[in-house]
Amino acid sequence: MTKYVIRGGKPLNGEVDISGAKNAAVAILPAALLVDGVCRIENIPQISDVTLILNILQELGADVRTVNRTTMEIDCSHIRNAQVPDALARKIRASYYLVGALLGRFGSAEVALPGGCDFGGRPIDQHIKGLVAMGSDVEVVGGIIQARAHGERLTGSTIYLDIVSVGATMNIMIAATLAQGTTIIENVAKEPHIVDLANFLNSMGANIMGAGTDVIKVRGVERLNGGNYSIIPDQIEAGTYMAAVTATGGDVLVKNVIPKHLECITAKLSEMGAEIDVMDDAVRVRRTTPLHRANVKTLPYPGFPTDMQPQVAACLCLAAGTSVLTEGVYDNRYRYVDEFRRMGAQIQVDGKVAVIEGVSRLTGAAVEACDLRAGAALIIAGLSAQGTTEIGKIQHIERGYEDIIGKLIRLGADIRVEEFPDEEHHATQVG
Repeated sequence: MTKYVIRGGKPLNGEVDISGAKNAAVAILPAALLVDGVCRIENIPQISDVTLILNILQELGADVRTVNRTTMEIDCSHIRNAQVPDALARKIRASYYLVGALLGRFGSAEVALPGGCDFGGRPIDQHIKGLVAMGSDVEVVGGIIQARAHGERLTGSTIYLDIVSVGATMNIMIAATLAQGTTIIENVAKEPHIVDLANFLNSMGANIMGAGTDVIKVRGVERLNGGNYSIIPDQIEAGTYMAAVTATGGDVLVKNVIPKHLECITAKLSEMGAEIDVMDDAVRVRRTTPLHRANVKTLPYPGFPTDMQPQVAACLCLAAGTSVLTEGVYDNRYRYVDEFRRMGAQIQVDGKVAVIEGVSRLTGAAVEACDLRAGAALIIAGLSAQGTTEIGKIQHIERGYEDIIGKLIRLGADIRVEEFPDEEHHATQVG
């Protein structure tokens, strides 16, 4: 069993470079299936979710070549298979983008229902609604999404999303790229990675307008050609390091960011007492005074991101006074609260609302990551706590953070990876 071991209580100081955006990469890489030629994609984050998608593309028959640590050349022009290996698809939430890509290119797709983090209900009904509106039959049989277009290609349609869904917005946009006619998608999500996906597809020859607004219009094209593209920096990784400095104190320059994408995060951390200087492609975060309480509600972009909710909760645990945290996107994103309580946090949860009474300090404990962002939040809590924190189930964290241990060590954190005996196996042996 591999764990992160943290000796907390040290402020963070120095510089950290932010990697490419996970949420953009896991949609852009499947979208490469639409391209009849070589895509050279730069600034790809080195995370396990990306590795899984690249493995899926190779299993389908893509030629994937490593140029350097963050750049890949992907050629999907020879793929003839629209059936994704079940074992790989079930490990990753973003596997649903393969449905839109394969259906858009081949007129059919078979992909296992996705895995990844579980925050309660994250249905794919809006994805299916869009794909059906473009002229396909979609069924879920034995845990497999089976989709087939009525003709050789999908056809353009007007689609109104019942809820603002990032995944459905991106999946429908991918599927519509090669469809006949024009697709209009209304009530769409506006997150930076949606704009990045549209920019990637347009750079390969697509005709997509309106990404980042309430309505996206996709004029279907006959084919996409190869080209070069660089993925945007990761908004959530940047916010995670900003929150870590806010919790621990210190002075860190967070480099390779798009500050506009961070405005909602910057505003809340500043309200809590962090000093944040905004530059062209970096933000400097300092915190030397005690933290203040704040109320935070997660909302679709440009609101405060749900993917930053657990990390800001770690900060609020140390803020003087009573803070109210409201989850406005997912139904079940407070599963990490019991782990925080092990460290001395005072949190009460009622449905989508968490009331946090700030404490003077957290104390190190043995805890487990239940999902990607909760794991990052436990790291922040451990960095700011007195004593030693051991974090298990770190595979969740490595899904979305490139070299998080190395980056934190370079900022002065006392954190390392350790192998522990497998407790269940040990218990069996003893019994």
